[in-house]
Amino acid sequence: MSETREQLLVQAFAGLADTLVDDYDVVELLQTLVETCSSLLGATAAGVLLADDHGDLDVVATTSEATRLVEVMQLSASAGPCIESFRTGRPVSLADIRDAPPEWSSFRDRALNLGFRAVHAIPMRLRDQVIGTLNLLGGAVGALPDDDSFAARAFADVATIGILHARTVARGAVVRRQLQTALDSRVLIEQAKGVVAYSHRISVEEAFTVIRGYARSHQARLSEVAEAIVRRQLRL
Repeated sequence: MSETREQLLVQAFAGLADTLVDDYDVVELLQTLVETCSSLLGATAAGVLLADDHGDLDVVATTSEATRLVEVMQLSASAGPCIESFRTGRPVSLADIRDAPPEWSSFRDRALNLGFRAVHAIPMRLRDQVIGTLNLLGGAVGALPDDDSFAARAFADVATIGILHARTVARGAVVRRQLQTALDSRVLIEQAKGVVAYSHRISVEEAFTVIRGYARSHQARLSEVAEAIVRRQLRL
């Protein structure tokens, strides 16, 4: 008997909760988040932007290189639905990317060229603290259904709580270090993807699958595997 969508959502929340253990890997948590949203919420692609200790956003997790390009474009122009969602702390949606305002033209053109037609940005926030955004990109024009919107916000809340932890919210230095660690880890992962892609003559996306598969099979942190690859201590 096939599982219902509701059952799959429950399992997804349980899976995310299972990652919230002591000394967990923030990058792995966020990568699980975007892949879950992409598979269960009908998004063509998904990504997370996370703020560093200076409040500057960076791409931490994506389901595809196309997603990364769209988000980097927004960061470069300091304009787009994801940037707006982070600044305001409110969800920002474009059911049709062609309706983007003129100031978002760089985002609009890149997204359309890559085949995306709709975007939905959900703030990752706890009370008044916004630490980033969860971004869903669709390949067809259309609003995000209410049920999917509710689920996306819930997923974003789980990830936010996982990153901040109730006990560290009041300890700003701890929070900043944890967020900075996630951003630093992503830099290593991007470098490792390039190394593996070059050595195996495969795409960057395929390289990430190889790296993540190795980390999971050896019960190792994604960031630690990436660092070993970059330092030439590990060859896959």
